[in-house]
Amino acid sequence: MEAAAAPGREAPARTASQPSGCGKHNSPERKVYMDYNATTPLEPEVIQAVTEAMWEAWGNPSSPYPAEVTFVPVSKASGRAEVDDILAAVRPTTRLVSIMLANNETGVIMPVPEISQRIKALNQERAAAGLPPILVHTDAAQALGKRRVDVEDLGVDFLTIVGHKFYGPRIGALYARGLGGCTLLYPMLFGGGQEQNFRPGTENTPMIAGLGKAAELVTQNWEAYEAHMRDIRDYLEERLEAEFGQKRIHLNSQFPGTERLPNTCNFSIRGPRLQGRMVLAQCQVLMASVGAACHSDHGDQPSPVLLNSGVPFDVARNALRLSVGRSTTRAEVDLVVQDLKQAVAQLEDQA
Repeated sequence: MEAAAAPGREAPARTASQPSGCGKHNSPERKVYMDYNATTPLEPEVIQAVTEAMWEAWGNPSSPYPAEVTFVPVSKASGRAEVDDILAAVRPTTRLVSIMLANNETGVIMPVPEISQRIKALNQERAAAGLPPILVHTDAAQALGKRRVDVEDLGVDFLTIVGHKFYGPRIGALYARGLGGCTLLYPMLFGGGQEQNFRPGTENTPMIAGLGKAAELVTQNWEAYEAHMRDIRDYLEERLEAEFGQKRIHLNSQFPGTERLPNTCNFSIRGPRLQGRMVLAQCQVLMASVGAACHSDHGDQPSPVLLNSGVPFDVARNALRLSVGRSTTRAEVDLVVQDLKQAVAQLEDQA
């Protein structure tokens, strides 16, 4: 549920977290963007790749098919979908298991390698019983660019990536293992023969070029990206607890023994008038979300993700999701925490 649109850049060299028209740190006009799970700006190299493709490569939604779906809830102890629960939900007619690699609200990493291994073993039993194999798909949109993502390690048949989640253009791609052999894929739309007859329509060459460059940068620099974001995220959580107190801050995305994304901090400030949207509305510096940008139609209702993860209702409705980026600084964290303190003070003074 996105509270503000991402800032633009004045020039390709501008840092990702500094919106157009920003002044110095002490300027009241300064804004700090901490909604990188919603979207990221384009890297200068990506802009260059897109521009070159527009100059040099300028040549020339879904069908309503039915499917039965079984939804597996996450564990309230770990915040993730557990392997045994997924296997228990498999039926003789099951053909696909689809799971996020990392949740976009909590940052919790799902046990995708274990799921793939268990499904592979199950497929051997199904083959002996004359049942069709089960394929595994993971949505890696939030994970790519923040941690190592390797389809061989994950063992999946399909993997989805989304460019604008890792400083690329708003275009996506689907990885398919052994296409045409062990992994069957059929088109849902028909027309031209583009993309090996899987999706008709002229390819968007500039955006494809930009996606390729963004992926190349991730491949080369993911360790540095991850280390920086983890440092800033940890510093943010330390500052929140220091300013508001550990009893007042509830870190919604921390589960014992569960791995999470290095850039995501989902937290609540306890208080009857401190619903996430109300806090953000009072902020003068912070631009962030109360949850997933794609679920902004939920209004003031608490995030179903948090509720299903065992976060109490009164805590979940106060949730804020801050997601830092490659260029977010500790100085910006300090600005954000002070901005939150002032917002909370204003709301409590109105009580």
